[in-house]
Amino acid sequence: MPDLATTWFILVGVLLVGYAILDGFDLGVGMLHLVVARDDEERSVLMRAIGPVWDGNEVWLLTMGGALFAAFPVVYATVFSGFYLALFVLLVALILRAVALEFRHHLADAGWRRTWDLAFFAGSALPALLLGVAIGNVARGLPFNAEAQYAGGLVGLLNPFSLLVGLAAVAMFLMQGALWLTIRTQGPLRDRAWRMAILAWPVFVALWLAITAYARLDAGHLWNNYANPVAWAVPLVFVAAALATGGAILARRASLAFVASSASIAALIGILGVGLYPNIVPGRDGAAGLTVSGAASSDLTLTVMLVIALIGMPLVLGYTAFIYRHFWRPVEQGAEEGY
Repeated sequence: MPDLATTWFILVGVLLVGYAILDGFDLGVGMLHLVVARDDEERSVLMRAIGPVWDGNEVWLLTMGGALFAAFPVVYATVFSGFYLALFVLLVALILRAVALEFRHHLADAGWRRTWDLAFFAGSALPALLLGVAIGNVARGLPFNAEAQYAGGLVGLLNPFSLLVGLAAVAMFLMQGALWLTIRTQGPLRDRAWRMAILAWPVFVALWLAITAYARLDAGHLWNNYANPVAWAVPLVFVAAALATGGAILARRASLAFVASSASIAALIGILGVGLYPNIVPGRDGAAGLTVSGAASSDLTLTVMLVIALIGMPLVLGYTAFIYRHFWRPVEQGAEEGY
């Protein structure tokens, strides 16, 4: 039975998985918005494909931030202060995307809609890249001073390893978004979504292989826990899910491909979690990192939060399952649903 701090390390990871799977396809659809859709009507269809769910999907990111703040306040303070400018750009981009979704359909003017289409694309591509770069830096480790505060600068965050992770995140979300569109669109639009999924899947797999190899050189600590053969169960699940995704894409089995892609995302985050533990943020250049036990809140705080989570999570999962079951069907082109 894991202790309370480890339990919350796992739960924060679960929230990250939920965000990456659900808002991941939102971001992917936004990046595909100007590529898959060929005219204004098709772009409206793409927006309606995520319209009922996109704002609920972002709640997973907010919940993860709140859980990190309450369970590991030192990590929250250190990482958020160190990544301050990048996180500010991320939040502006997410706001821009939300405004684009709500404002685009209010005027029929071509210039107005083109402006918000570009904003929707930028507000989706930037968060995908920046989230990947942030996770890459956490995985690689950060330079800390004696007070466990981030001692690097903005330029140090733009290192090759983290940029590679950022590109992998973009490819992963493009794949997830394309697969969501194969479920929610029809006709030529759906055919183009399939083609984008066929292109995104091998790029994602190739970038994962490159990151895995590069981690041996630049983030060797991520391999330490894999001295235990049991730990290899998680990478094996990822490989199986990634292969199943590719097979389902080639067979044009939309629901299976989306579920397999979601499983590969969950397993990929699991690989990172196994590699990081018992650290949350490893130190770099000889600095001590922030560990799960050392950065955790008091047992009382973690216990109260766990009780709340055990009550709230089943409700959230039940509501999410109900919503997605209702909208697991193609959008009708030309229907009057806004966007």
